Parts: sequence; structure tokens; C-alpha cells
Amino acid sequence: MIGRLRGTIEVKQAPYLLIDVNGVGYELEAPMSAFYELPAIGEQAQVYTHLAVREDAQTLYAFSNEQQRSLFRALLKVNGVGAKMALAILSGMNPEEFHRCVELGDAPALTKLPGVGKKTAERLIIEMRDRLKALFGEAPATLGTEPSKANQADEAIQALVALGYKPAEAERLVKAVAAEGKDSEVIIRDALKATLK
Repeated sequence: MIGRLRGTIEVKQAPYLLIDVNGVGYELEAPMSAFYELPAIGEQAQVYTHLAVREDAQTLYAFSNEQQRSLFRALLKVNGVGAKMALAILSGMNPEEFHRCVELGDAPALTKLPGVGKKTAERLIIEMRDRLKALFGEAPATLGTEPSKANQADEAIQALVALGYKPAEAERLVKAVAAEGKDSEVIIRDALKATLK
């Protein structure tokens, strides 16, 4: 099992990463929340990983901290939640925001995440409440914000499509928040936050 990688970031195009570890390039998928915290291409990074093995693929997922990875693994245990939806949840909310939504029973906020319908939101609230307490303790009182790094608007649309949004919806969300000088990660974060309002 690969639990952690430390190496040089060679490719950083949401939701994909390529990290060179002593000459071996590891391809990873990561939520946008991890992208916000990772350094620029060419710099050293450490990520926590989760290896998913299926009949048709072996996929390595990357997270910027153990809390993200723990939440990802807990989400995979929820009936009807796969890796793609778990990544979308972690991209749209940080663990503290998700924990708070679950504690408050805020299904409408969860349904604004891509791929999460009303029934899935209710299932998440019911099944995750005890798991989150076991993982993180009581819900945080305040919601955190994520830092961001650099890119552009087409990449933001591609990243949202990769997270499960339809192309037209992704384009609409990006156009609503894109401004001169904003990089793609800021645009993606703003677009995802706009869906939660």
C-alpha cells in the first residue's frame, strides 16, 4: 500500500497530478482542496495517498493532509458514494465545512455539490454523522477558507467537467465568477462556493 509520497510536482492540471519521486512518476487524482495547498510545478510536495484497485484500473488519489484522506475513505463507505463523488465533495467543501453540514443536517447545502441529489445528501447526513464524530470529534464552530495558486478559465471549466458538472453548467459557473487576473484555481474555488449560496 502506498500511504504517502514526497517528490517534485511535474504536472498540476486539475484534477490530475504527476509527482516525480526519485525518477518514478506517480499519476494521481486529487480534490481541488488539495490543489489549493500544493506548491507550484517544479517544487517539492508531500501528499497522503489512497490506492483504489478495481478490475479495470488502479487509481492513486492524493490529499494534502490526513484529515482529507480520512474523510475520503469514510465517504467511500457510504452506500452510493464512489471515488468520483467523494472527490467532488472534497473539492466543493473542506472537511470542516462538510462536518458542519452533516452536524446541522444541512441537506440543501450538500445537494449543491455535483452529483449529490436529495436522497444522497440525506444518506450522507445519516451515515456520516457518527463516523465524523469518531474521526474528527465535534463539529468545528467556524468554517475555514482555502488558499489558492495559479492558471486560467479554460482549465477551470475542464476541472469542473472532470468533477461531474455538465460542460454548459461548468461554463456558466466559470463565466459568473471569472475576472481579469484570476487564475484557474481561484476561479474554480469561487465557482464551487457560488453553488453553495
